[in-house]
Amino acid sequence: MQTFWLLAQITTAVLLIVTILLQAQGTGLGSTWGGGGETYHTRRGVEKVIFNATLVLIVLFSLVSIAVLVSR
Repeated sequence: MQTFWLLAQITTAVLLIVTILLQAQGTGLGSTWGGGGETYHTRRGVEKVIFNATLVLIVLFSLVSIAVLVSR
């Protein structure tokens, strides 16, 4: 059972990394240290779906990580 949880954790982690990288469109290093935040931006369409998928994957990754700890 522990192997299942570890594979689920790896899969969730990879999907989470992909969704986070998909969100990082058009943000340069200047916005990393405080620049580029002068405008308000509303998420629409695919961007909103990717954002919501990222939130779901964060919760799922957290739950799977707890399950890995409990299964030891």
